[in-house]
Amino acid sequence: MTVLKLYLFLAVPMSLIGFGAMGYDKRQSRNGGWRLSERTLHGIELAGGWPGSWAGQRYFRHKTSKMSYQVLFWLIVVAHGSFLFWGLSPPNQNAGF
Repeated sequence: MTVLKLYLFLAVPMSLIGFGAMGYDKRQSRNGGWRLSERTLHGIELAGGWPGSWAGQRYFRHKTSKMSYQVLFWLIVVAHGSFLFWGLSPPNQNAGF
């Protein structure tokens, strides 16, 4: 399985979970109910759900102005972008390994 296929295999369902988690947490926030921890939300993003979490942040207007949350969220996005860049780059024939 190629890197991209494996990534999408994980990212698509985790993105759906991330979107739903943002909606759930926003609803619980409004109703004063039990909330998801930021650790849980970031864990979903780290597991590949960052696109859905990003969409959920925008759609539900949730966690968009909390700077500490946004800094870690964007670090996770950069980490995923770096992984994809590395995984999709052609192997270097002259690496000397």
